Amino acid sequence: MGLLNLENAQDPMIANAVLFAIAIFLAYGFWLMDQLKFMAPYRALLFREYGTTIFIAASVLFLNIFGAALLFQRKFFLKDTGRKLSHLDRQFQVGQIELPMSPEAVEEE
Repeated sequence: MGLLNLENAQDPMIANAVLFAIAIFLAYGFWLMDQLKFMAPYRALLFREYGTTIFIAASVLFLNIFGAALLFQRKFFLKDTGRKLSHLDRQFQVGQIELPMSPEAVEEE
């Protein structure tokens, strides 16, 4: 069992949101480094005086990007999932549809 339990349907969504948040965060960081080249001589002073504040602001920004990515995925990629699953559940209960056989079960016969 690793960091994420892949049996849960939420885990791939969280992993995708983390990957997206890291990509956006790195892109923003590289853009910001390009825009702030003139402050490079003061790098040590800035990190010594404002390092904690910069770290907290970057952490809050990352969490906001992660939350937005997770919200976007839940809103658009899980759209009508409950309705579709309840429709299938009703079909199985009525007996209109048979469960598909797995490829392993077909090979055994």
